[in-house]
Amino acid sequence: MIHKNGPLDFNVNAFTSSSVSTSINFWTQDRQTARLTFKLTKDGVPLPLAAVTGKLVLVMSDGSRFIRDITIIDRVDGQAEYILSDQEVKHYGNVQAELNLYYTNDQSMSVHQFSFNISKSLIDQDIVPITEYYVAEFEDLRAKINELYKESIHKIDDLRAKFNDLDAFETKDGAQDKADAALATAKKYTDDHANNHEIHVVKNDKDKWNNGQLYKLTPDDGKVKQTPKDVNLFSLGTGYYMGWGLASLPVANDTSWYYFEVLETSHTNGLKRIIATRSSDNRTWIGTFHTNGFTGWKRILTDDELSSTWNQVTLTNGMTKQFAGNPLKFSIRQNAIHLRGSFEGIPANDAVIARFAQKPKSKSAFLAATVGSYGSARFTLDTDGSLRFDGMSANDSSYVSRFEINEEIQLW
Repeated sequence: MIHKNGPLDFNVNAFTSSSVSTSINFWTQDRQTARLTFKLTKDGVPLPLAAVTGKLVLVMSDGSRFIRDITIIDRVDGQAEYILSDQEVKHYGNVQAELNLYYTNDQSMSVHQFSFNISKSLIDQDIVPITEYYVAEFEDLRAKINELYKESIHKIDDLRAKFNDLDAFETKDGAQDKADAALATAKKYTDDHANNHEIHVVKNDKDKWNNGQLYKLTPDDGKVKQTPKDVNLFSLGTGYYMGWGLASLPVANDTSWYYFEVLETSHTNGLKRIIATRSSDNRTWIGTFHTNGFTGWKRILTDDELSSTWNQVTLTNGMTKQFAGNPLKFSIRQNAIHLRGSFEGIPANDAVIARFAQKPKSKSAFLAATVGSYGSARFTLDTDGSLRFDGMSANDSSYVSRFEINEEIQLW
């Protein structure tokens, strides 16, 4: 479809102007073509839009107000769009707008306020729009009321039919006549089939059952089949399995329990799909065999990895404390731990200042800036989850009061 695009790039932070006046202009004849496109960023990178819905508030120059959902185009790259409805585009004049985001964990955020213009087309010069109000939630409520009304009408019809049945009760003699006729019919059926060995089903039904699919996806009890240790995962046929210590797992030498879903094709070229889910943490991988063999494991990212929260680090060393103006925090995102913030106090060399439940596969050393005197300090996140202070180098160590950390460490 053809659209008139009004692009808007918004950086989500607390320092931008409260409202942005854009040069976007639509016309009252731009029906189903006036489109606002949004590209959202935060801290210089695209803002993920997983587990989020967005609403755009439009306040027209004549006092009309509309609140409708935006359409998310790319949840990973932070892109969305909003196409003005036929009702909205006819309200010419300056339009005040605000984009809001609502997350499934009950968080919400006002992204930005902005304004644009709708000009009156020549063909609409004699048209004066009436003040209108539209809120998406009101329409949802109306749909629910209509649904309840239809359900009530259906129940009333059922009750009316039952009362009609009461009017149709027969006399004792009439019921006896019908009972005698039914008995005669049943006796004839019994006599006709006395020598028929296929009493309950016809032969075609039995042939259909005998020729049905005999391959079992699960054992007879319907539960998942457990595979022996050291079996090669790639050798399993179509079905559902669980096991540990198998060869060819997504994570080498992993002794965790996994669930597997294997689907083979009917072709002779070995096409196959395998889904592996680790029981301990719900991590899931997908692997396929194509015409050129195994294409490798790809892990599925979850919503908590795409939009995680920041948590304050618990300092364990008595010589350190959080800097109130910018406390040290951590966040887990896409299998990496992010550290940012500051703490006060100079711990002894090799002292452990914090411990994390998330543990990297190998030691990771990094540098942080000293505050008070120019220099740097060396820290190490060890494989047991401990964050260690290794020492510092500064122009004058006696003036160093705290350390600033801004680091991302991969956990795998």
